[in-house]
Amino acid sequence: MRDMSSDLPLRFEEVTLRFGPTTVLDRVSLAIRPGAPTLVVGPNGSGKTTLLRLCMGLATPTEGRISWGGRHALSPGKIAMLFQRPVMLRRSVAENVLYGLARSDLPRKARIARMKQALERVGLPDLANRPARRLSGGEQQRVALARALAREPELLLLDEPTANLDPAATRAVEDIVRIAAQSGIKIVMASHDLGQVRRLAGDVMFLVRGALREHAAAADFFDRPSTTEAASFVRGDLVI
Repeated sequence: MRDMSSDLPLRFEEVTLRFGPTTVLDRVSLAIRPGAPTLVVGPNGSGKTTLLRLCMGLATPTEGRISWGGRHALSPGKIAMLFQRPVMLRRSVAENVLYGLARSDLPRKARIARMKQALERVGLPDLANRPARRLSGGEQQRVALARALAREPELLLLDEPTANLDPAATRAVEDIVRIAAQSGIKIVMASHDLGQVRRLAGDVMFLVRGALREHAAAADFFDRPSTTEAASFVRGDLVI
């Protein structure tokens, strides 16, 4: 029997979002289910970040409906989101991770155990007492991942988390994402790096001008795209 407290599948039904005269997402219908990571791709301004914000409940559709596990309200604490530029508090690494559990009902001893476990998962246990803002960009992104993972989310939304990182830091983040997915966390991640999409994706959503043009298994998206726009994007051509 399906877990009635689950927020998956997450469904968009003809979702449109407008800001004044500008349509940011246009009649998007999709379903996000448990399984391998879903990668969201498309040209700049195609609506990738907006789609993730809607998944997180940070924006409300102008038209259409969003449901989480058949409900039209999120379950507290089951979804976490990581932005492209992580926000670090003027505190230690450990305190930054604990902050993610501030609203948890867990006793402090259990929160500390979660924090330590999360730092182990991202490979930063030795930096627990270091000021978070003095870390490198890649290390800060891993702290932000630890803060999200400490909450043990069912769904983790990532908005181009490696966009500003060097190759070594990118690989470290990708390894964390891969292991998190293998542990059963559903990953939905926006990316502009097609090499990264090939490495991580189970399925791919392709957005153009706010419209979902394709949603297919990764192999089909890369080898047998069903639209001329997707074929152009995969070749590296300019898609406007």
